[in-house]
Amino acid sequence: MGPDELTIALSLLALQGVMGAFDTLYYHEWHARLPSTRGAARELRLHALRDGAYAILFGSLAWLEPRGWYTVVLAILLLAEIVITMLDFLEEDAHRPLPAGERVMHSLMAIVYGAFLAYLLPEMWTWWQQSTALVPHSHGWLSYIMTAMACGVLASGIRDWIAANSHTNRAATHNG
Repeated sequence: MGPDELTIALSLLALQGVMGAFDTLYYHEWHARLPSTRGAARELRLHALRDGAYAILFGSLAWLEPRGWYTVVLAILLLAEIVITMLDFLEEDAHRPLPAGERVMHSLMAIVYGAFLAYLLPEMWTWWQQSTALVPHSHGWLSYIMTAMACGVLASGIRDWIAANSHTNRAATHNG
C-alpha cells in the first residue's frame, strides 16, 4: 500500500520548500544579490510576505489538521500565496532580467505547487465537513522536516523585510 494523499501533498510541499530554498540562496542571494540591490524593496517585501505564508503552511500542516472553518483560513492562505507569486513575477519582469535557470525554477515550483494543491484539496474538503478545530497530528519525520523549513523560511522572510525597509529608509534619507 502506498502513501496516502495527505502524505503525498506534504511531501510535495517539502519539495517546494527545497526548491524555494535553492531559488532564494542561489538566484536571489548569490546571483542577483537582492538584499543589497537598490530598487529591490518591493520584490523583497513580496518575498517576505510569501515566506510568511510558507512559514505558516509548513509549521501548521506539520503538526495540525485544520478542520471546519479553519479550512477556510487555510484556503485563503493558499490563494494568497498564488496572488503574491503572480505579483512577484510582474515585479521581477519589470525590474530585473531573470536568468533562464531562474525562470525554469519558477516554472517547476509552480508545477509542484499545483500538484501539492491537487493532493491537498480533497483532504481539505474532508476537513471542511468536520467540526471546527485544530487537531494535533504528526506525520513522523515529515513533520520535523517541515518544522525546520518553517523556521528557515521565516528567517528568510524577516531578512528580506528588514532589507526592504533598509532600502526604503536609505531612499527616504537620500531624497529628503
